[in-house]
Parts: sequence; C-alpha cells; structure tokens
Amino acid sequence: MSKRVGILVAVAVLLAVGLGVWWWIAAGRESTDDAQVDAHITPIAARIGGTVLRVPVEANQEVEVGAVLVEIDTRDYEVALDRARAELADAEAVATGARVGVPITSTTASSNELTARGGVEGAEAAYLEAQQGIEVARTRLVTAQARQRETAANASKATKDVERLKPLLAKDEISQQQYDAAVAAAATNTAATESADAQIKEAELGIHVAESRLAQAGVGRQSASAHLKEAQTAPEQVTASRARLAAAEAKVRQNKAIVKQAELNLEYATVKAPIKGIVSRKGVEVGQVIQQGQPLMTVIPLDRVWVTANFKETQLEKMRPGQRVTIEVDAYGGREFNGKVESLAAATGSRFSLLPPDNATGNYVKVVQRVPVRILLDEGQDAEHLLRPGMSVVPTVYTR
Repeated sequence: MSKRVGILVAVAVLLAVGLGVWWWIAAGRESTDDAQVDAHITPIAARIGGTVLRVPVEANQEVEVGAVLVEIDTRDYEVALDRARAELADAEAVATGARVGVPITSTTASSNELTARGGVEGAEAAYLEAQQGIEVARTRLVTAQARQRETAANASKATKDVERLKPLLAKDEISQQQYDAAVAAAATNTAATESADAQIKEAELGIHVAESRLAQAGVGRQSASAHLKEAQTAPEQVTASRARLAAAEAKVRQNKAIVKQAELNLEYATVKAPIKGIVSRKGVEVGQVIQQGQPLMTVIPLDRVWVTANFKETQLEKMRPGQRVTIEVDAYGGREFNGKVESLAAATGSRFSLLPPDNATGNYVKVVQRVPVRILLDEGQDAEHLLRPGMSVVPTVYTR
C-alpha cells in the first residue's frame, strides 16, 4: 500500500514539474498560423505604346538588373525625334537672329532719334528762314510800290511839262534845247515808271515764292516732328526686340524639352528590369500592340523576403521588435527558419480593409482583432530562395 502511494506521489510530482516546465516555456512564446511569406512585387508596365518586336524572357525566369524584358518598335519615335530636333534647330536659328537684332535695334533706334532731332532743328531753321524771306519780299514790294508811285508822279509831271512847252516852242518863246530836255525827262520818267512796275511784279513774285517755301518748310517741320516722335519710341522698340528674344529663347527651351521627351520615348521602347528577381505574370507576346501604362509582367525579388504574421491583439502584450522568431514552412514539411520581429503595424488589419468596420452603427459585437507583425529572416536563412510570397507559415515569437 505504501509503495503504491509512493508511486502515485512520484507521478504527481513529475506531472507537476512537467506542467510547470510546459507553462514556463509556453508562457514565453506566441505563435499563429495566420501568416504568410511576403516580398516586393514590382509591376512592369509600358511607358509608351507600340508594337512588340521581341520578348527575350519567359515566365518564372530569373533576370538581373537592367536585363531587357520587352522591345517595342521604335520607328515612329525615331521620326518624332528627328522632327523635334529639326524644330529645335529652327527655334535656335530664330533665337540667334533675335539675339543679334537686340543691339542692332538699340543702335539704330538711338541713331534715328539723333537724326530726327537734327532734322527737326533743320526744319525749324528752314521755316524761320522762309518766314524771314516773306518779310523781305513784302518789304521789297512796299519799296517797289513807293518807287512806282514816285516815278509815276514824275512821269506825269514830265508829260504835262512837254505839253505846256510844245506851244511855247511853236511861238519861239523857248529854245529847242529846253523842249528837247523836257521830252527827254518825260521819257526818262516813263522808263523809270515802267521799271518800278517791273520791280512790283518781281516783288509780288518773290512773295509767292517765299510763301511757297514757307508752306514747304511747314510740311517739312511737321514731317520732321512726326519722324522725331517715331524715333522717340526707341525704348519701346528695344523692349519689343528683347521681348521677341525672350519668346525665341523660351521656344528653344520648349523644343529642347520636346527633344528630351522624344529621346526618353525612344529609350522607353526598350523595357528593362529595374531589379533582380523572378519574372511572373508575363502577359505580353511578340506582335502585340500595347498601350501606355499597360501591365506587361511582374518581377519579384526573392533575395529579401519577410513574413507577415497576423497575431491576435491579446498576444501582443510582451511582443517587441528584435525578439527571436522561428518559422515553420508548410510547403517544406515544417522546415524551420530563423528570424526576428522587425516591426508591428500601426493599425489592425480590419482598418486597412476595403470596408472598415464602423462600431458606431449600433450593432457592435466585440471581436478579437489581429495586428500584422513583420518578421525578417536572418542572413543566409534562404540562400536557395525557397520561400515564395504567399506561402503559409507558422511563426513562433520568443517574448522572453
């Protein structure tokens, strides 16, 4: 009897010790089967449209950085590049002409203004001279008119003297010499009168000529003033010339951008791998006409994968970044990989869903939430790249 009791006591002690050890071990671990392998999935899309000429890769093929994935027909883009370069050359020629025109316009405008000012001064002088000419001509006319009146009076007197002396000559009361002297004086005065008449006509003609010159000088003065006003727009002309230069230079920059875009489009015709990885979801074939932005394939880098484990919120009390993790992979019969906790998500998985729950609708039911935890594998754990995104795993985090 006492022997049986001793066995039972020993068994009870062993069970208690075993339970204690199990509790101590289990209390420092958190695991979940809601976990899978993740990796960066890089979609490859066409940046230009066109006809596919060559697809040198196959699905599930490993490619290096810069490997050619798709080649697109470049003939249309070569034509566009040639046209863009020609338009750039034309714009540069226009800009060169505008650049040369600025100093020429500035110099010409300044010279024109000086010339116009000189013309105005000359026109003003000519106008004043014409005015003085009219005054002189009028003075000559007045003088000639006075002279004509004087000679006319003398001629009239001399004629009357001849008429008075003629009967006296017949009576021999005067000598023939006196009579001839009177006749000569009358002829002289008549000639002087005729000369004075000619001088009046000449003075009147001089007035007409002076008035014509004055009119011409007035027109010249107006024309010179108009030219001066036009020449005084030199600053505006220079500003306009500089504005044309600025517009031409802007056109050059615009055409340079068009050329750069055409060169980029030509470069985009060759689609290259941005990273090293495995080609997946290949959906492009030779001869296919593709559009800009159309997905062609994806490249998945397997040299850096991680595990996303969705732990219950009740399991996170002692979980911290840097804690050791063992990962059992279902695909390889529970093969274990080692890793560590990198980070805990900032929100529960339900908050990232398409339709997140709204607990204020009145039908609230408390549900234990799950928080994504990112786990990184230790260096060299997956040298053969066996882990693929989406594989189911069971991670165990050691919280002690």
